Amino acid sequence: MMINVCLSCDDNYAKYAAVVMASILDNKNEDDNIQFFILDGNISAENKSKILELKNFKDCNINFVEIDEKHFEIYTNIKTHEYISIPAYYRLKLTTLLPSINRIIYLDCDTVVNTSLKDLYNTDLGTNFIAGVLDARVKHKKKWRKSNYINSGIVLFDLEKFRNQNIENIFYEYTKENINSIETGDQDIINFTLKDKIKILPDEWNVQVSGFASRTSFTKYPKIIHYIGSEKPWMFSATTYFKNYYFKYLQLTPWALSEEEKLKWYTENRKSSFLKFLKRRPLFFLIPKYWYAFYRSFPLDI
Repeated sequence: MMINVCLSCDDNYAKYAAVVMASILDNKNEDDNIQFFILDGNISAENKSKILELKNFKDCNINFVEIDEKHFEIYTNIKTHEYISIPAYYRLKLTTLLPSINRIIYLDCDTVVNTSLKDLYNTDLGTNFIAGVLDARVKHKKKWRKSNYINSGIVLFDLEKFRNQNIENIFYEYTKENINSIETGDQDIINFTLKDKIKILPDEWNVQVSGFASRTSFTKYPKIIHYIGSEKPWMFSATTYFKNYYFKYLQLTPWALSEEEKLKWYTENRKSSFLKFLKRRPLFFLIPKYWYAFYRSFPLDI
């Protein structure tokens, strides 16, 4: 079956997009036909060529979708989280950018996939427009506990319903009217406009991870890992849990580490990360949540 997958990135994130793609290809079923659509925020010709080399790893279709950023000017005026780059907002115009596609899975570039996407793609949305997993704040902050606010890093979109209800324009109007109160960029826009039309997926489809005890699910077998927060696995000394999966899939891309680089990232990086963790949390063994995380994670996969 054909599975449409969308990623959005600029040249700086091209390598990380390739890692996501490699993880999908490595875990696809034999009968999964993967069609990638990359919303292109000025990716260099060199990096496009590298991404296209993934077709030599596993057969797939890779399409680069050119972006005219003048259509996203309103989103540049959102100032509450200025670190959110413009490519994050490209997903708000998927019906225009992908006029012939009716269903697609969108993934952020700080994710990796450990299973076939077939079951996620075939999710019955009913009357809902999208499907996603509850955001980390819903679990970790009391005021969010009863919210159906999802994390927009992994979302299944029914673009046919979007077209029928002119959702792109609803996104635009909401942004214009709430420009000074939007806190988390595209994620707020998606959640607050579609709040009654969102299907909540099991946590395993978007296990949001930062530190060892900071995870939305303590499953040992996450279907999709999402490296949320400021530290990413590709940063030296990052204390992000499950970062071994990132390096596993990195080795399947044209950006694979050399033997010399492996020593740095597999050995020195692990030691440095552990020392950084101890410096931050020297008395971690006195905190119950770390023992709970250890119990749920044993044997450790780090």
